[in-house]
Amino acid sequence: MEQVKEYLGGDWTRLDEVIRSSLSTDVKLLETINASILSTSGKRLRPMICLLVAKALGTLNSDSLRYAAACELLHNATLMHDDVADASPERRGRPTVSALFGSTAAVLLGDFWLSRAVELIMGAETHEKVAPMFSKTLTDLAEGEMLQMEKAASADTDEEAYYRIIHNKTASLFETAGMSGAESAGADGQCFEAAREFASDFGMAFQIKDDILDYAGDSKLGKPLGMDISEQKITLPLLGALRASDREQEIREKIRDIHVHPEYCGEIHAFVLENGGVEYAAARLDEYIVRACRALEVLPDSPARRHLADIAHYNAFRQI
Repeated sequence: MEQVKEYLGGDWTRLDEVIRSSLSTDVKLLETINASILSTSGKRLRPMICLLVAKALGTLNSDSLRYAAACELLHNATLMHDDVADASPERRGRPTVSALFGSTAAVLLGDFWLSRAVELIMGAETHEKVAPMFSKTLTDLAEGEMLQMEKAASADTDEEAYYRIIHNKTASLFETAGMSGAESAGADGQCFEAAREFASDFGMAFQIKDDILDYAGDSKLGKPLGMDISEQKITLPLLGALRASDREQEIREKIRDIHVHPEYCGEIHAFVLENGGVEYAAARLDEYIVRACRALEVLPDSPARRHLADIAHYNAFRQI
């Protein structure tokens, strides 16, 4: 990741400047919370993909930076809202905005970041083509969250529903990052479609890896283990384990009762590990990584294209 940032150089620095300037405000509480969030910013993978796609397909320009910054603002806005909805005290080992400043402040801050993302998008020269991409992603995010809530209550998530949920909640924004970067560089036809496919498949792989880490990660590095089951979320490792077991009905009934019997969490976690659930999910993860890299083959060879491939492979090994 540091090599990619070094390759992007001044453009990566300018991205940070665009993000910070877009969030500028004279409201002291907003400024204080914004500064706190920006001081612990994450990997910024979505803007990174947007900028690399632009460089791989043409010239990285002001529109590229606007779309990359908008992806980061939109992503963080949805996290703030999610943490309120889930009553999450921590995210990646750090207190959430809602835990530090209250749920009202977190919702309003998410709205603020979202509105500033819209301003960035609409200020770009190519916004007429790109704005509908971001609009669809917002729709996808809402539908994905609601479908996940519906399935958590019924505990009847199957693989088809799972893939739809992770596409809507995670892959859709990655896809928009790739498409907006391609559009900013003037790409069309086969190259535009390749950027879309790469980013979408990358996003699917990214979420599958997150779901694997919930069962087989290191809680000191990433999120606490077992959070998905405690929230009644049936993800790919569990679905994989159910394929090899005759206990499906029993396990699903226990997930429905998990709030009454939290002790079931440890049992279900062990069930997934003992029945090859992590290995099953890892195989699907590898398939998406291969598909993402294959999509890049139609792009001209360049350092940017090679970095995109490296980022795709990074999904297989990351621990946070």
